Amino acid sequence: MIFDNKKFYFYINFLLPTFIFILDRISKIYVIHLSKNSYDNELFSSKFLNVTLIWNEGIAFGLFSSGHEFWYNFLTIIIAFTALIILIMSIKQNGAQKYFLLLVFGGALGNLYDRIFSKAVPDFIDLHLENFHWFVFNIADIFITFGVIMLILWEILPLNRNYEKK
Repeated sequence: MIFDNKKFYFYINFLLPTFIFILDRISKIYVIHLSKNSYDNELFSSKFLNVTLIWNEGIAFGLFSSGHEFWYNFLTIIIAFTALIILIMSIKQNGAQKYFLLLVFGGALGNLYDRIFSKAVPDFIDLHLENFHWFVFNIADIFITFGVIMLILWEILPLNRNYEKK
């Protein structure tokens, strides 16, 4: 039996952020488990990549970290509201933009879950070149960043205009 198009796309639209959320949760649970068993936050070290568990109480890349509970709760509410707006935008979009927004939503959902239930987001991927270290991030951050970059490229490159005309 051939899938009804609406039902098929509903499942795809539901499964993409769900997959991102589950992948993010598994990676964080695994790294936290390794950290607890080794009693060390630095779990792996190489020439370009370290796996080092840190707990981020701020937003992207540790910005706006504060010890004040009010500020943390305010940021969490703003992030939840933003994730809801992204979900609504993804429902109203068609084509590639819908999936780019779903990538961002899936990652935001993963980090929001940690903010609510752990009071911080575990970040653990530390890319570096000698003494220059990029911000420590996690799997959800990868999907958020990729989705945002693709949305920007979609808007500035002429590819989307050709796509919409067909």
